[in-house]
Amino acid sequence: MSGTNNVRAHRKEARITQAELGKICGVSRQSIVSVEGGDYAPSVYLALRLARALDTTVETLFGNEGEAES
Repeated sequence: MSGTNNVRAHRKEARITQAELGKICGVSRQSIVSVEGGDYAPSVYLALRLARALDTTVETLFGNEGEAES
């Protein structure tokens, strides 16, 4: 089972393509596809670049709402 995140929803809301988001973040379109599909967990640096590009937070994109905080 692949992980879930909100990157695709935020990208579509921003009306930018996977290729455009990749260019903004300095990665390939294929990397964006993998992140959106939950097949690739981005580095902290890429997660921050994605959040900035999509005008949101890393927690909003990748947070696990079901997990209890310790």
